[in-house]
Amino acid sequence: MSMVIYIIVAIFMFGVLIAVHEFGHFITAKLLGVKVNEFAIGMGPRLLHRQKGETEYTLRAFPIGGFCAMEGEDGDSQDPRSFQNKPAWKRFIVLLAGSLMNFLTGVLIFLVLYSGTGAYISTTIAGFADGFTAQGQQGLMVGDRVVEIDGHPIWLMSDVALFFDRGDETYLDITVVRDGERVELEGLYMPWIVTQNADGTQSAKRGVTFAVKEAGVLDRLQLAWYNTIDTVRLVWMSLGDLFSGAVGLRDMSGPIGIVSMIGQEATQAQEEAQAAGGNAVAAAATTIFYIVAFIAINLSVMNLLPIPALDGGQIFFLLVDKVYSLFTRRHINPKYLGYINAAGMICLLALMAVVALSDVFKQFGH
Repeated sequence: MSMVIYIIVAIFMFGVLIAVHEFGHFITAKLLGVKVNEFAIGMGPRLLHRQKGETEYTLRAFPIGGFCAMEGEDGDSQDPRSFQNKPAWKRFIVLLAGSLMNFLTGVLIFLVLYSGTGAYISTTIAGFADGFTAQGQQGLMVGDRVVEIDGHPIWLMSDVALFFDRGDETYLDITVVRDGERVELEGLYMPWIVTQNADGTQSAKRGVTFAVKEAGVLDRLQLAWYNTIDTVRLVWMSLGDLFSGAVGLRDMSGPIGIVSMIGQEATQAQEEAQAAGGNAVAAAATTIFYIVAFIAINLSVMNLLPIPALDGGQIFFLLVDKVYSLFTRRHINPKYLGYINAAGMICLLALMAVVALSDVFKQFGH
C-alpha cells in the first residue's frame, strides 16, 4: 500500500473520531430531552443532508470538525427543550459525553490491539550491562519490578524508557518491588552507557535489561488499560512542556501534520515488516490504530481543558454560573458567556491556522 492510501485512511479515521465525539453529545442530548437542530460531520458546505424529525443530519465538505447544534446553545431560545433551559446536571452530562466517547474509543482500540499479544517486555529487571555499578542489596537486583522512577509511577516498559530519558543524566531515584515489598532506592548512579550494535551503530542505555513475560488474559487487559492512562499522562506532560517552554510551536502538530505522520509511520512499519518477512499490511494497520487510539484519548483530554469554545470551557462556565447563583440567586447572562465563547473560538481558530501553516512549512523542510 502506498503512503497516499495511508493518508486517505488517516483522514477517514479523523472523521470517525469526530463523528464519535459528536455522537456522544447527540445521543445524550436526545436521551435527556434536549432538542437537536443539526448533527453534522465535517465543516464547510453541505454535501449531503437529510431531515429526520426535528433534526437535520448533514455531511460537510471538510473532514476537520463537526458539530451537534442544540437548540438554545447561545441562550436565546425560549423553547423548554433548549439546552440552556435544561437543569445544570443534564447540561454537564451532554457536554462531558463527547470526550467520554473519545476516551472509550481509545480504550476499545487498545483492547483490540493487545488482545492477540503473546509476550511483552515487563518492568521486571532481567540483568545488567557490563560495568553497571548500581546493583546489589543497596541497589538494583535481578527480579526487582520497577514501580517508580523519580516519583513517576511506572506501568509499562515504555514508561521506563521515557523516564530514563527525562531523568538526570547520572543519578535516578527508583522504587522497586522486591520479594513483595517496596524498596526505595535514592540517588542511584546510572549514567548513560554507550554500546556497539551489531549493525555498527551505537546506542546509549542505562545499563538495565528487562524480562520478557508471557501475556495472559489479565496481562492483556492491563496492557490496554495502562496504555490508556499512560496516554493521558503523556498529554499532560506535553502541556507542561509547552507552558514551561521545553517545546515550542514548531513541535506542535495539527491535522495536516498528524495525517502526514500517520502516513510516514505506517509506511515505515510496512517496510520493516516486509524486510523481516512479516505481514506488512497488518503491521501498518497496527501502527495506524495505535496512533488513532492515542489521538482519541488526546482529544478527550484536550477538549476538557477549561478553554472557551471547548467542552471543558463550557463545563467551567456551567460550574461558575452554579456558584454565582448560589450567592446571588441569579444566573450569569448567557449573552456574556456567548461573547467569551466567540472570542475563544476566534483565538482557537487562529491557533489552528498558525499550526496548520507550521505543518505545511515542515512538509517542505522549512
